[in-house]
Amino acid sequence: MDAAVTSAPTPTPHPVPATGPDGRTAPADPSSGAGRPPRAAGRTPRPHRARRENLAGYLFMSPWIAGFLLLTAGPMVASLYFAFTDYNLFDAPQWIGLDNFTEMFGDPRWRTSVEITGWYVVIGTPLKLAAALGVALLLNQSRRGQGFYRAAFYAPSLIGASVSIAIVWRAIFSDGAAVDRAQQVFGMDAGGWIGDPDRIIYALVALTVWQFGAPMVIFLAGLKQVPRELYEAAQVDGASPWRRFWHITLPMISPVLFFNVLLETIHSFQIFGSAYIIGSQGNACGPADGTLVYTCYLYIQGFENSRMGLASAMAWMLLLAVGLVTAVLFWSQRRWVHYEEGAR
Repeated sequence: MDAAVTSAPTPTPHPVPATGPDGRTAPADPSSGAGRPPRAAGRTPRPHRARRENLAGYLFMSPWIAGFLLLTAGPMVASLYFAFTDYNLFDAPQWIGLDNFTEMFGDPRWRTSVEITGWYVVIGTPLKLAAALGVALLLNQSRRGQGFYRAAFYAPSLIGASVSIAIVWRAIFSDGAAVDRAQQVFGMDAGGWIGDPDRIIYALVALTVWQFGAPMVIFLAGLKQVPRELYEAAQVDGASPWRRFWHITLPMISPVLFFNVLLETIHSFQIFGSAYIIGSQGNACGPADGTLVYTCYLYIQGFENSRMGLASAMAWMLLLAVGLVTAVLFWSQRRWVHYEEGAR
């Protein structure tokens, strides 16, 4: 009788790592799955987890996205359509093509607003930046009470754009007010700046320069990053303070200077509130259009004359002008803005 042979289960052989000619273990083939740790039970696959994270991110961004679409992108598209229509805010807009742009270019008052705005940008912006840089250089030195001085110089930037400050500024430059009495002391002609079409724009520029606090803080942050060793080496070589400022300070803070020039230029194109309030004396934007900046004339056409189609065309022309100036500034930065190696 043959003995019954019970077959035992054959054990699974362990994979033997392959060895090369030099006796070293060859790396495992990624397609074979060897060497991979076992996936933990219940672990969420990576693509599904990434989708969940993206969904959570979009959920948190949804208020901003809704605000951008409803309050920024939507009105911009609507104004682009209104720019080619005759729209008076009460009746349905009627398509008129390029008539708004033709009328705008032929309007002498529009050309006056362009000239006043250009003059304001060219004169007011450099003076404001010069005042901001000068005060920043003073505050960059070690002095007692620096915190108080910084707060005091920055305060006008917080309150300067308010209606109350514009009203006070208008009172200061009125006939017989403080500025009028001060110029009489120096033998200058009496008469307030507010009532003079040729001098009222200077009151507006003075208000702009007075609000130098914001660019001052940015300049001060840039000055703090300039290595002191550069000044010490230049002083040892006998460089004067002016040469140290011209050859060390300005090149080192040129990125900050470019940022301030770009930001303040755009803000100058957008000036409206102070020009409208300071110049309002029976008629908007100054006597004889002395403060008729571009945005002020845009407001007159859109809300006082109910020419919203023409105002939309003016707004898009302003956007194109600001975009052109911005492009020129970015093009010119290659000649005078110095970045650290690899920082651009």
